[in-house]
Amino acid sequence: MQTQRSFLDELRVLYKQSTFMKLIFLNVIVFLAIQIAGVFGRLAGMETETADILRQIFAMPTDLQDFLYHPWTIITSMFAHFGFLHILLNMVMLYFIGRMFEQIFDGKKLLYTYLLGGFTGGALEIIAHLAFPGIYGQYSSVVGASGAVMALFVLLGFGRPDLKVTLFIFPPIRLIWLAVIYIAIDFFRLGTNDGVAHFAHLGGAIVGFVGSRNIYNSNNLITRFQRFSERFLGLFKRRERNRLKVKRGPEVRNMTDEEYNADAKARQKEIDRILDKISKSGYESLSKREKDFLFNQSKNG
Repeated sequence: MQTQRSFLDELRVLYKQSTFMKLIFLNVIVFLAIQIAGVFGRLAGMETETADILRQIFAMPTDLQDFLYHPWTIITSMFAHFGFLHILLNMVMLYFIGRMFEQIFDGKKLLYTYLLGGFTGGALEIIAHLAFPGIYGQYSSVVGASGAVMALFVLLGFGRPDLKVTLFIFPPIRLIWLAVIYIAIDFFRLGTNDGVAHFAHLGGAIVGFVGSRNIYNSNNLITRFQRFSERFLGLFKRRERNRLKVKRGPEVRNMTDEEYNADAKARQKEIDRILDKISKSGYESLSKREKDFLFNQSKNG
């Protein structure tokens, strides 16, 4: 007799198996830390001082000179939210997009797309501040995961143009058209004083679109960024980056570029077949082998 797992058990399993849930947890932890610090600041009669310190730690200044004094904020800003509605909308988006993303691609690609989208979104906001100073106030900053999530959204939409989603009572719609609508909204809202970092969103969209091109090629934007990041981190760990390997029975051998591309194409052909079956008959129509295949792809790519 099978025992039903609790909601917390489900979350624990999902956290262990997926990268997008780890990112959600990190965003939520940072949000709670900011809120708790704000409470203690108010109780100590230092609300303004505490808010200023939190902004200096987590919010990325769009003014280039100010940013050079706070360079770490290009990283911290993509994991920080100061408002409940802000983090709620971003994390709901990250949950649904991230779940589909990892089923089709893999956790590493999701992580590096998220990071590069956040970096590019922040950089584009700084460039926009230099190019169009009139649309910014004396002090302006960017905070939130919107640019990073937008990169995932656009890469998934343009990388899988046939992928359809169902929104509430509406008929299924291709994800690529939703991505186009979001991009259009941000573009036509440029220059408005609505408190939204539209340039950061578009920076993430650029990463998603370029990253969707030749997605399994070794020269793909996300793949190159991943290689660079792992080599950079390897300098601190003082160990060589492991060469890509594939298991064939008990034997493990190095792959050439030609073998890697052939293997990637074969895996992608099988993924496309399974996704087409899901779109026609639903996820439950898959066999155990097909479900296991999708799960393994989400873990190992």
